[in-house]
Amino acid sequence: MAGPLRATRERCSKPWRTRSSSGYPQCLPWIAERAYGEEMARMDPRTDIREFLSSRRARIAPEQAGLPAYGGNRRVKGLRREEVALLAGVSVDYYVRMERGSLAGVSDGVLDALASALQLDEAERDHLFHLARRAPGGPRRRHSPAVTVRSTLQQVLDAISDAPAWIGNGRYDVLAMNQLARALYSPMPADPRRPANTARFIYLNSETAKDFFVDYDQIAAAVAAKLRMEAGRDPHDEKLIALVGELSTGSELFRQRWASQDVRLHRSGRKRVHHPIVGRLDLDVESLELPADPGLYLTVYTAPAGTPTADNLALLASWAATHHPTSCR
Repeated sequence: MAGPLRATRERCSKPWRTRSSSGYPQCLPWIAERAYGEEMARMDPRTDIREFLSSRRARIAPEQAGLPAYGGNRRVKGLRREEVALLAGVSVDYYVRMERGSLAGVSDGVLDALASALQLDEAERDHLFHLARRAPGGPRRRHSPAVTVRSTLQQVLDAISDAPAWIGNGRYDVLAMNQLARALYSPMPADPRRPANTARFIYLNSETAKDFFVDYDQIAAAVAAKLRMEAGRDPHDEKLIALVGELSTGSELFRQRWASQDVRLHRSGRKRVHHPIVGRLDLDVESLELPADPGLYLTVYTAPAGTPTADNLALLASWAATHHPTSCR
């Protein structure tokens, strides 16, 4: 077996890239990888609208929508277009035009009715409105999230001495951290590119990330869904397009998550990690958008006093004070 594997690796030398899955090398020409990543990252408004609406329609059975399921052999998964039109109170032709990508000029009332018919959650409803605002013929807004933070924000981070805290944007760029956050994310591999990016860590360094995050699958799904949400807000962000292309090229899991059309808001929650220095940390996470810096988020990790995680955070702070971790700087 060694001979064929060696030969395969030799055939995968430049301009080919080696992929390793379950121990077997795989090859894809560099130019093909780049083209594939660009194709995955392309954010065409009509395509995004069509795929989002059809994917939300497909997940709802007629009985979930309070409709009779006539016939035992339905040719479509979920609701038919005419059933969505009925639930939304619009004509079938009008809904078909919307699902084909024509949302320009659609009123907020119709969008609300469509969101209710498709049983969209808050994040999905917001995403639908973002798609409508950038539909062909609609207004264009070019905005790129910041890649630097004001010095006073770094002072705020440094003043938070007993909790990991960092500032990032919707692309998951890590723009500023306090000392305890650098210690928390010290397992993140060094990447010469700056700013560091946690989405790259999760998807392109998956073995290390799986060791670090207890709930890796949930974390990975949330990251892809939030990137999809960000793409809906700002499809002209060239750095986001490049990031999605890079992740699509390098990770089959990301390609699957991205294709699901799922979206999520940046919200509070819980994150469980295995830290190599202090062990298990079950952290409460608060993520707050900064009104004075649109597109930036302040994320703070805490734990209730007297819990093992609070004790381990104190140990991590002591370790950070002596070792001065530089990860993600």
